This record gives sequence, C-alpha cells and structure tokens, in this order.
Amino acid sequence: MKFVDTNIFLRLLLWDDAPKAEACRKFFKKALDHHEPLCTTPLVIAEIVWVLEKSYHYPRAKVAESVLQILSTDNLQVEAKEILMESMGLYQLKKIDFIDAFNAVTMLEKGIKTVCSYDSDFDTVMSIHREEP
Repeated sequence: MKFVDTNIFLRLLLWDDAPKAEACRKFFKKALDHHEPLCTTPLVIAEIVWVLEKSYHYPRAKVAESVLQILSTDNLQVEAKEILMESMGLYQLKKIDFIDAFNAVTMLEKGIKTVCSYDSDFDTVMSIHREEP
C-alpha cells in the first residue's frame, strides 16, 4: 500500500505542470491496473478542497466533482469515505464550508443534533441546532 499526498492529486487535477501531471496519471493507472491499494486521509481531501477554492478559485460544483472523482477511485482507501462523500453533497448544495459540512455529517451520523459554535454555516443544516455559549 502507498499513501497519496495532496500534491499528487492536485497535479493530476490541475495539469499545471505537464511532466508531473503525466507522471501522476501513469502512477494512478499503474496502481489501478495492478490492483495496488492506495490510501489517503480526510485531511488530504480537505486540503484539496481548500487549494482548489482559495488558490485556483474553482466553483463549488467543480471542487465537488473533482473530489468525488478522487473518492470514487476503486483502489483508494480513505477513512470516513462515506462521510466525505456526503459532506461533498452538503458542501455543494448549501453555503457551508467543507470542514463544517464534514463536521455536520459526522454529527448526524452520531445522532448529535446540537452544535456549540459561533459559525452560522451550521444554520444551513436543517436537522442541526446551533447554540452559542
């Protein structure tokens, strides 16, 4: 198994450095062809979202499409993959930061209905009540 860091995914998505992007494409193709397991973390996914939004000004729909493409990779293992995929849907549909969407989906998965936060992003999630301390 190999761990895949943020910059490998970004080179392939952005194709902003052709030689590195082509090397990344070959890396993923070889891993898929040989059924080699790859893994990454939710933090890498969050970093991808942040970079695409802040540095490359991708619209939410394109960020979500890119991340869902990554998460749909057959041989890629990611902890909380289902939560990440649901979070991408929430992120795309509501005006909510990705990290807040991830936290909201995690709360709902755990049956938590109340969040203590000053962040009004949570107000967009109907089944969560936000309270300020």
